Amino acid sequence: MPLDPQIVTVMEAVAALGLPPNNEVSPEQARINGKMRPRAPGPEVGKVEDRTIPGPGGEIPVRIYTPSVSGPFPGLAWFHGGGWVVGDLDTADGVSRHMCAGAGCVVVSVDYRLAPETKFPGAADDCYAATQWLAANAASLNVDSSRIATGGDSAGGNLSAAISLMSRDRGGCDLVFQLLVYPVTERNFDTVSYIDNGQGYSLTREGMVWFWDHYLASDADATNPYAAPMHADDLSGLPPALVITAEYDPLRDEGEVFGKKLAAAGVPTVCTRYDGMIHGFFGMSAAVDKAKEAVDQAATSLREAFAGAPVGR
Repeated sequence: MPLDPQIVTVMEAVAALGLPPNNEVSPEQARINGKMRPRAPGPEVGKVEDRTIPGPGGEIPVRIYTPSVSGPFPGLAWFHGGGWVVGDLDTADGVSRHMCAGAGCVVVSVDYRLAPETKFPGAADDCYAATQWLAANAASLNVDSSRIATGGDSAGGNLSAAISLMSRDRGGCDLVFQLLVYPVTERNFDTVSYIDNGQGYSLTREGMVWFWDHYLASDADATNPYAAPMHADDLSGLPPALVITAEYDPLRDEGEVFGKKLAAAGVPTVCTRYDGMIHGFFGMSAAVDKAKEAVDQAATSLREAFAGAPVGR
């Protein structure tokens, strides 16, 4: 289907800012520019707390969102997008609030170390440490340690999938769900969706090349499953997943193929493509009806996973 008219309106508003593509500026400038993009606030929640937690490379800033009702609550470790190079707690604030309110869970949003200052596996190691911290400190957070999930969008979806693998491989906490919103799953710029959508739809092929170049320390890392989950030899034993993709997204195909691989490995998986949408639409729920549908689907899927209901029921 054609681009959704509401998406066109958003794209026109962003274009009016006159910001250059990320790959044409320094990472520092890309971060400054990213903060200039309009972002709708999320709903009010019971409590929001900024703090730091121990990490493998020093203290990790996190923002903890707690629902307004009484607990104990499920817990969600949320990892922001931005190609591992841009993004922070503020850019993830709206979605984190939606997940907290919609899924009725404590959300720990993680400000992991960014590339190129910290190459792979720095971001993954930080997100894994934060997820384990959430489980270990569940009681003090009024969280039920048996109901913990991970989630993220774009590079954050990549990190959510990686942390699911790491938790399984390292004997970490038992995760009940992974929410993968247009996740990066491999370094492959030749898929049909890259060819069809690599220009003109917000995220570009050149932008993704730039992100990957900053994130990886070597070409060998491109096949490390914690950097590119598609390369995992075994996807069995992972938590149930919801994979959300967008029709006009270069990352569409790798997200959908990864969802099929999860299902083939016996992982209960739902994969939903939102037609007429572009990369980044999940954060546009205030202006785009289908974005609100996707946010509602994500929150409902989390609630059902936390309640022990079968995925895809």
